[in-house]
Amino acid sequence: MVLRDLGLGDLLVAVPALRLLRRALPDHEIVLVAPAALSPVVSLIEAVDTHVRDLLSYSSEDHARPDVAVNLHGRGPESHARLDALAPRRRIGHAAPGWDGPAWTEDPARSERRRWCDLVAAALGVDGAADDLRLPGRRAVRGGPVVVHPGAAFGSKRWPAARFAVCAAVLQAQGHAVVVTGSDDERRLTAEVVARAGLPPDADLGGRTDLAGLLDLVAAASLVLAGDTGVSHVATAFGTPSVTLFGPVPPTQWGPPPGGPHVVLGDDTVRRGERFADDPDPALLAVTPEDVLAALPSPLGTVPA
Repeated sequence: MVLRDLGLGDLLVAVPALRLLRRALPDHEIVLVAPAALSPVVSLIEAVDTHVRDLLSYSSEDHARPDVAVNLHGRGPESHARLDALAPRRRIGHAAPGWDGPAWTEDPARSERRRWCDLVAAALGVDGAADDLRLPGRRAVRGGPVVVHPGAAFGSKRWPAARFAVCAAVLQAQGHAVVVTGSDDERRLTAEVVARAGLPPDADLGGRTDLAGLLDLVAAASLVLAGDTGVSHVATAFGTPSVTLFGPVPPTQWGPPPGGPHVVLGDDTVRRGERFADDPDPALLAVTPEDVLAALPSPLGTVPA
């Protein structure tokens, strides 16, 4: 039983640890607790046998006592308690009252992928690549549109809409098809970016794509431009070229692994680090549209004279 009951990006950074568990416990059924909405991603991981959407319902049903409970959700104690309720025979997680394991530490130079792989490796005596995060099964031909995703869960991670619009307008002027994506709650934001950039109305995909559709869109995209959100993690998972704008958290922790077609931008020297703030982090605001356009992978971007 593995607990990772969080968002899209959180699940994707845990993929290497899930695959390490699969290799370490080949005869076990890997049961993952994750939100129901993430089912299209879970099915691509190739390390999960059963996806449980509701741990409370699962624990109240007549299921066998888990042999091993793995907390890939957090440091405890709340997440530990959720797994303790299942009375597992063995528990893997970070140190907390009643739980043995490595201490939880915050190291800006250590990726979240590495954190969870190290936890599994220490408990099961195995090792694996923390960068084993590519998703199979979505090998669409490249050459799709540029995907601009201006939204984020918190204001601290939202680059101004006007700046996204400048980039979208330049990319459209260069002959690229551009679409703007967002959740149903972000319709006003996507509409603003589309209007400011002078994009056609059908470029506004705010609230018009479910997760499966978003996966298909990103897999075929020629570029993804986004803040530090789940969409940027999807681009990493599919190897889609991307530019990700970082604010309150350092890219060394939550950014893509080095060596791929991914660019990260943000000014570490002015980072405030308040993840749940309502206003953009100074590290994010330090990035200009000109910075983004100059960073675009060739032959996509050139800075206009």
